[in-house]
Amino acid sequence: METRRLGKTGFDVSVVGFGAWAIGGSWGTVDDETSLAALHAAVGSGVCFFDTADVYGDGRSERLVARLRREVDVPIVVATKAGRRAPAQEVRYYTPENLVAWVDRSRENLEMATLDLVQLHCPPTDLFYHPEVFAALDDLVAAGVVAHYGVSVERVEEALKAIDYPGVATVQIIYNVLRQRPAERFFPAARAAGVGVIVRVPLASGLLTGKITKDTAFAADDHRAFNRHGESFDVGETFAGVDLETGLAVVEDLRGIVPPGETLTGLALRFCLSDPAVSTVIPGARTPEQARDNAAAGDRGPLDEAVLEQLAVVYEQRVAAQVHNRW
Repeated sequence: METRRLGKTGFDVSVVGFGAWAIGGSWGTVDDETSLAALHAAVGSGVCFFDTADVYGDGRSERLVARLRREVDVPIVVATKAGRRAPAQEVRYYTPENLVAWVDRSRENLEMATLDLVQLHCPPTDLFYHPEVFAALDDLVAAGVVAHYGVSVERVEEALKAIDYPGVATVQIIYNVLRQRPAERFFPAARAAGVGVIVRVPLASGLLTGKITKDTAFAADDHRAFNRHGESFDVGETFAGVDLETGLAVVEDLRGIVPPGETLTGLALRFCLSDPAVSTVIPGARTPEQARDNAAAGDRGPLDEAVLEQLAVVYEQRVAAQVHNRW
């Protein structure tokens, strides 16, 4: 497994990490023992970076990651998130007192005195114009309860504003074959600032694995059913904001681009990793098989330039009009 430096944190992390949203909830029924087996399979495949959040299953995901930390004898880096426990996504709730309470809850769930990395969890855009919030995060670092902090964002403009703050060590953002704008504007700025880039939704909610069809039925508690049009949170988190019909058409195009011996999953993950600004990608996995399939992309290196050019054409022709100027 290749490793890269995670921005200002100084951590060297596996280029394929583990996104732990799915083992917490909002992806249909999950079983904790199967989830734990998936976590162990990831570690066994060289994964050492795990991304979770306090609201994934109301702490369930964090507690599973804590179990993993107890059961493995290799060092792992854990990133969590804070802010979505606020009663509403308004800047007034991001007070020093609330930040301390959210962080303390995650410290308890994760059984960590000092959290490796805490990310503001897709806060409202206006928050990035309130330096007092970032000063409060600096205070958490000074207090020793957080080692580093970053932000998880929806929009490129939020990412660009976030890295104005010197304490921001990482930015988490959606980037994949269906969402290519971050590479155009944000990635060069992140590299110049020494900020780590964590890519989420690299498989577009499973769409880019090629295993979803127009007839796939999703459970009622799976966000791919209940958030298809952004009913519960930003629609960009579900299928990367692309309507399912368009996404399925893109997948058919991609089948003809996949290099010999590669899979659609591998193609999608290696696309993200082909940009040197990307520190790590965090696909989700609910089974050991999925975890191992994801990790396999971590030692194959970047895609050939000719393949990247084909993927750029597919994006421009099929998808850009839907997503490029929205996020």
